[in-house]
Amino acid sequence: MKRRNGLRAIFAVPLLLALVSIAGLVVALTGDGLRDAASWAALAIPVLAVGWAMRARRT
Repeated sequence: MKRRNGLRAIFAVPLLLALVSIAGLVVALTGDGLRDAASWAALAIPVLAVGWAMRARRT
């Protein structure tokens, strides 16, 4: 018997990626210096997640 996932379990990771992306965009617009580095790191997380998902799907 398969266990059914609730909406919370299904949308937890996409919601987290969306929030990180929005935070990265806001930080990029509000400052320079260290904030630029933080925004690059925050905006790299969704790209890395897609790369990980594509690699995991191949195997």
